[in-house]
Amino acid sequence: MAFTVAIDGPAAAGKGTLSKALAAHLGFAHLDTGLLYRAVGAKLLLGVEPLEAAETLTAEDLAADNLRTAEVADAASKVAVIPEVRAALVDFQRAFARRDGGAVLDGRDIGTVICPEAEAKLFVTASPEVRAERRWLELRARDPKVAFDAVLADVRERDERDMNRASAPLKPAEDAVMLDTSDLGIEAALKAAIEIVEARMQALKA
Repeated sequence: MAFTVAIDGPAAAGKGTLSKALAAHLGFAHLDTGLLYRAVGAKLLLGVEPLEAAETLTAEDLAADNLRTAEVADAASKVAVIPEVRAALVDFQRAFARRDGGAVLDGRDIGTVICPEAEAKLFVTASPEVRAERRWLELRARDPKVAFDAVLADVRERDERDMNRASAPLKPAEDAVMLDTSDLGIEAALKAAIEIVEARMQALKA
């Protein structure tokens, strides 16, 4: 049985953690599509042209240790605005989404571009300040000198870039259910997501 859950949202909204937990609960496969762009961004920093990087991605590239750094995240956001890079990664994502046994994909254009026919769609968001604090705490664990104001500015800059890019801008799908995690812990957010997806499953069985 193929059942696709598309989860979109801005940086640091909690969609990655939520998607992984939701997939585990449902017994579905999970793909953090942002990792694809981070891996391309990491190769860009090594001097590889963006399109070549996208077309030659390997499983090893997706397992690199540096994909969660701020530098790679910034590079990922820059390569994600290139239409040819996005097109090169579409087929991989769509094939993953329709695998037997169900799949949860999270990113920025899953419900609008990659899987517009997904059985369940969520748009996970939170205020820029809350998202910046989450990212700041994450980065500060590695570098105590990281300033909150700099992280907040980076979050807002990435939002602007993601929402206004010409190819597949970040926006909720018309039929996506909005889930604001500003005031929710992971357990409460997961409970809400499970209820949304299971309601869709029941509706499709009816």
